[in-house]
Amino acid sequence: MFSVRGRGTARRLAAATLVSGLVAAGTIAMAGPALADDAPGAGGVKAKLGSLSKEESGGVEISEKNGSKWSVRGGLFNMQVEGGGSLFTYCIDLRTPAKHDFDYKEVGWDQSSLHDNEDAGKILWILENGYPKLSTKDLGEKVGADLSKSEAAAGTQAAIWTLSDDVTATPKEADAQKLTAYLLANAKKLEEPKPSLSLTPSSVAGKSGEKLGPITVNTNVANDGVKVAAVPGIAAGVKIVNKAGAPVTTASNGDEIFFDVPAGTADGTAELGVEATTKVQLGRAFVSIDGPSQTLILAGSSDSTVTAKATAAWAKKGVIPAVTVAKDCAKGGLEVIASNEGDEDWTFDLKGTSYTVAGGETKTIPVKLAEDEAYNFTITGPNGFEQTFEGVLDCETATPGPKPSETTPTTEPSTPASPSPSTTGGTTGDTTGGTTGGDTAGGTTGTTGGGDLAETGSSNATPMIAGIAAALVVIGGGAVFFLRKKKAAGH
Repeated sequence: MFSVRGRGTARRLAAATLVSGLVAAGTIAMAGPALADDAPGAGGVKAKLGSLSKEESGGVEISEKNGSKWSVRGGLFNMQVEGGGSLFTYCIDLRTPAKHDFDYKEVGWDQSSLHDNEDAGKILWILENGYPKLSTKDLGEKVGADLSKSEAAAGTQAAIWTLSDDVTATPKEADAQKLTAYLLANAKKLEEPKPSLSLTPSSVAGKSGEKLGPITVNTNVANDGVKVAAVPGIAAGVKIVNKAGAPVTTASNGDEIFFDVPAGTADGTAELGVEATTKVQLGRAFVSIDGPSQTLILAGSSDSTVTAKATAAWAKKGVIPAVTVAKDCAKGGLEVIASNEGDEDWTFDLKGTSYTVAGGETKTIPVKLAEDEAYNFTITGPNGFEQTFEGVLDCETATPGPKPSETTPTTEPSTPASPSPSTTGGTTGDTTGGTTGGDTAGGTTGTTGGGDLAETGSSNATPMIAGIAAALVVIGGGAVFFLRKKKAAGH
């Protein structure tokens, strides 16, 4: 079964929670390590988008190649990590609205708008040598200015936008302009940072009586810092082991782990989970898994919970399937890799088309998607094998268009908790973060028609929601539904 959902899915009833991103739901419920819903193996951090920092954001003038000019506010986003921790990010998708409370997922550059950006390595250098990695004092000494936090954040964001969105981004404050010029003049290409935690491949298969794998652990966590556990409900006798066959409870980067399935074990499936606590490396990209929303890049991290999982299927004979799915931004879609370790043909349906994978064969199936298109498909096989993958293709920055509206009302979201000063490389204030897709930035509500900064964020329509809920109580005779609508203001 395959279904594609449009932008209208941003409308949801609270009683029917939308779980999105790359979600893989196997036949065994995940337990053990507190893993986020996600594609097996994709791993890493899942975090919720916060709001624009009033203290660490400033005005920036944008000049497009087509001659249009407009003003925005740039600075740090705060993101709260599922499982514990805080992230601080800048925008790398200037013209796309950000939607508060949307969930985001850590991805590699190849699965984001950086996949074809020759300056991605320079953006990483700016993060390593800008704010908040370096303090305002240190940066001020480098550029000969007395920088405030707002100037340091705006100056860093402007330098990033210049390279991420192919615009000329100029901070309004003179001292911030000095920082932007310094960062752009000195930026050098750096290598892409490592993922916080992932497993490769995420799905394995084989006959009972064998070790199924290997599954390689990829992480920036220190030696033996990754916890490994089989999901409760795993078949009796099945163990998670290393290459030598010894049971595994911890792992390090590069380690190979296996499902050890004894001979005679009934045909079935299983999952394992890995979890660690680490600081995510600067420069990791974050894309929305809850609908179209601007892409972000990591500028700072507290100790955060990172997770990943992998699945296994086995049988004595017949079809023994395994499936992995990954975004292919270079080709504008997904890459579905289906393998069959059995001795009979496996036929399954994908997007209304039947595919057959012979015994011992691996087949790669491209799935074309439009930019910002949502997807949701399930692949099934014998012995209860079933994996569902769901998400949004977000691979490009938005193209130049009309100046963002300055007349759309916006409601200020609640302010996230302040992070620890030690997590932001010299900052001591509230790094709640934000960019063009944030809130009203200066802490105001209502329209921006009287100001010079564009509104490109989202709103939480609380008064409207309350009114609808109250009306439904009266009309429905006590049957109350709570309607929540996320929308992007200004686009």
